[in-house]
Amino acid sequence: MMMSDPNEKMLDDMFAQARQVEPAPSDALMARIVADAALVQTIPQSIAQPKPSIWTQISDAIGGWPALSGLAAATVAGVWIGVAPPSSVEEFTASLLGDEVSVDVFTADFGLAAGDFADGCNR
Repeated sequence: MMMSDPNEKMLDDMFAQARQVEPAPSDALMARIVADAALVQTIPQSIAQPKPSIWTQISDAIGGWPALSGLAAATVAGVWIGVAPPSSVEEFTASLLGDEVSVDVFTADFGLAAGDFADGCNR
């Protein structure tokens, strides 16, 4: 024997009544919509926007300024690690390549010690 809830029967009746009603907009609403449409049609179209620059298109394709700032931060970090790598990176590359190579980016004397000129002549 199946028990039924009286609330379910009441809900079923309400949903059946709601299905019988055809939703239709009122005449006043339709008149306002048509009046707004006529007003919009009489407004002249705005002047066409100029084509965005190539840099704007690239920025939009990448994802805008947030993505560009992330790329700039990653670039700076990569250059920093490349110029002055941490000791763990140096050890890894030495074990990977077999020998250690160091390059001095900045020299101590810059070639201008003891009165030498940039062209190498001592005058």
